[in-house]
Amino acid sequence: MKILSASQIRDLDAYTIQNEPISSLDLMERAALAFVKWWCARIDNQRHVAIFCGKGNNGGDGLAIGRLLCAKGYSVGVYVVQYTQKGSDDFQRNLERLEGFLTVREISRPEDMPALPVECVVIDALLGSGLSRPVSGLLKEVVSAFNHSSAQVVSVDIASGLYPDTPNGPDDPIVRPDYTVRFQLPKLAFMMPHNGPYVGDWQVVDIGLSAHFIEQAKTPYFFTDTGTIQNLIRNREKFSHKGTFGHALLIAGSFGKMGAAELAGKACLRSGVGLLTVHVPRCGYAIMQISLPEAMASVDIHEQLITTLPPLNTYSAIGIGPGLGKDPQTLRALKNLLDTTAAPMVWDADALNLLAENKELLGNLPENTILTPHPKEFERLTQKSENDYDRLELARKFAREHRVIICLKGAHTAVLWADGTVHFNGTGNAGMATGGSGDVLTGILTALIAQKYSPEDAARLGVFQHGAAGDRAADQRSQVAMIASDIVENLGW
Repeated sequence: MKILSASQIRDLDAYTIQNEPISSLDLMERAALAFVKWWCARIDNQRHVAIFCGKGNNGGDGLAIGRLLCAKGYSVGVYVVQYTQKGSDDFQRNLERLEGFLTVREISRPEDMPALPVECVVIDALLGSGLSRPVSGLLKEVVSAFNHSSAQVVSVDIASGLYPDTPNGPDDPIVRPDYTVRFQLPKLAFMMPHNGPYVGDWQVVDIGLSAHFIEQAKTPYFFTDTGTIQNLIRNREKFSHKGTFGHALLIAGSFGKMGAAELAGKACLRSGVGLLTVHVPRCGYAIMQISLPEAMASVDIHEQLITTLPPLNTYSAIGIGPGLGKDPQTLRALKNLLDTTAAPMVWDADALNLLAENKELLGNLPENTILTPHPKEFERLTQKSENDYDRLELARKFAREHRVIICLKGAHTAVLWADGTVHFNGTGNAGMATGGSGDVLTGILTALIAQKYSPEDAARLGVFQHGAAGDRAADQRSQVAMIASDIVENLGW
């Protein structure tokens, strides 16, 4: 699914209106119907609905939604905020359509704001995607009233005050919705961690905008959803054997951190690899033999550290980093790895930290090596960013310059290809913010590359399945109670 800019969305609307053809008013009605369908599936008609409308097309959406909800038996109050003299044409026409359904009340000063009790549901239809400066004046007061109320808030298309494509200022007034119902395609703003409070749980609803325009539109930003993933997953042939699905090597673990190696190994096995060897320090031999009977153990000469490598010619993919530590002897082993093989690799955890401390090694990484940093690890690899947008552009530049794939971990993990495209992930939850989750991802990615998925497809598929397993684990255990092992136990597709 593509993520288009606000200007592209305006062009998409105009193209749909011209080429379907459909009037702008009827397209607005279609959007309102899609919103109401989402609404009725989640919110019962015993709760009072307070709809606050601006005077542009987002406000026109709100007016149409009010009329439709009223017709379905909801108790609806509609309020128009008088922050400007003239409304848009479609706003005015929807205002006329409301006559006979309910009375529209005006808010001309802060004192006109109604009480917003906890049992009320607020629909934010003040401002849409065309915003280019911070909210001020009367609108600022209304936004503040939303944010200080106990009522549930649902934003139409985008939270009022939130810029769709660029960072807001730190003190900008922005609605903090519980839900955002977005029309047709997600927005880049929804993917930025610092915007989490201004998006809430979001859902895209289809309003029938031109599929042809979307297909032809150019963008570096994509959203990985179930439909995308279904096209990537390969069926297994009946006469396959373990050699068909590759032989992976995981280089992991050190004294006190063998759990990371175990988690990565289990995830690799659960992700379909044919054979797995785990190279561990001598202290990890018994642990691996007991906890991972399906894997083969390769034992380092050192009792507590990784200092050497096994012969590398038999492996179709190599994952390195979980629980590794940063001893100078381990660094020498990493340098030897880069000098010895060009096998596809996944680098994580302390392997990334060693890379950050020895940046001359970046030039030796095989093309399309997958790096899986969390934000702090990425900062060590590059530099401190001013905001999430800045970090994303820095990551795009880094991926292009070094010809690597980056899985920048977090909510909506960003998978950045070496061509500069960004694929945001559509699965996962906050329960995955627990030690060992990253080790599980390393095992998944290594298994997929061993099975001859391209590194690009492996990154998208692996991150998606990692998050999907986390979602299943959270359903079973709750986000609070889940641990990384629960993610492994819920792998499968």
